Amino acid sequence: MGIYLDGRTSQNASLAESMTTPILVGDEELFGIIGLDVTKAVVGQIRVSFSGTVAVQLPLLPVLTEVTITIIRGTEQTGLTTVYSATQQLSLEIAGPQIITFSGADFNAPKPQAGPLVYSAYITASAVGTIRVGPESFSAIATAG
Repeated sequence: MGIYLDGRTSQNASLAESMTTPILVGDEELFGIIGLDVTKAVVGQIRVSFSGTVAVQLPLLPVLTEVTITIIRGTEQTGLTTVYSATQQLSLEIAGPQIITFSGADFNAPKPQAGPLVYSAYITASAVGTIRVGPESFSAIATAG
């Protein structure tokens, strides 16, 4: 049976269509970051499950657009590891916001020498003019055992 260690949420935008932030092509845009307290865990037994939601809208002149969500574990100081990546093609038939949801896990995550176990959520898009419109949310729960 697992032991609950910590759970966090990074809520960048709570409401639908509450923002209009362009996604720059070739740039990873940070939309969530979480630091989990795993100090009570035994090394080699940390499990992290995460999920999130991002709403995006096609460019004004709709073109084939792929959106990629990437979850990175760590910091510049501790080292960065990609633990999850998923790509979704947006529908050209939907002119308004499109919701992208995801869930994943990091099994046997390493225990940091000091500080929290950090996860960052990024979004990229393949077409110029793709915008983030909200909501945006990223959550994670760490367990041990």
